[in-house]
Amino acid sequence: MPRNIDFMIVVDMQNDFVSGALGSEMARAIVPEAVEKVRSFVAEGGTERLIFTKDTHGENYAETNEGRHLPVPHCVKGTWGFEIIDELAGFAKDAKIIEKPAFGSTLLPSAVREMTDAPDEEISFYLLGLCTDICVVSNATILKAHFPESCVNVYSKCCAGVTRESHDAALLTMKMCQIELL
Repeated sequence: MPRNIDFMIVVDMQNDFVSGALGSEMARAIVPEAVEKVRSFVAEGGTERLIFTKDTHGENYAETNEGRHLPVPHCVKGTWGFEIIDELAGFAKDAKIIEKPAFGSTLLPSAVREMTDAPDEEISFYLLGLCTDICVVSNATILKAHFPESCVNVYSKCCAGVTRESHDAALLTMKMCQIELL
């Protein structure tokens, strides 16, 4: 009987996206439920397959392509805004952390492969975090591309977008890409 290997991917739950430079009421509103999902995942299986991604920028952010399109410095390494929010920091200290300079992490699939050699059909992914319409959708589709037979799930109530409309559009995009919305 095939085993099922579950991974939880907590996307960019950093201070700058919740209450800092790019924070929003929508982002703050998901924190309690996101914390509960992570707590439940850890209670069932520990932190062995818990992965946090961190949006990671340098002091030269304004000179980057992203900085020219979004001229709001955020998640600069070494700053308060770069850190995982306090409510999740305790879980992050024992988890795999992937720093990423782009919306999607090209290192995420290889990190998963380092953590398991199970066939795709035995792996399930559960994603939550910020922002639905940028980094969550990017990482969910990267996982779907690298693990096409895996079940990629997104906790939609544990995600927030830049706007309600862009959040909903990203959810629809993911659904069309056969990513399950929970």
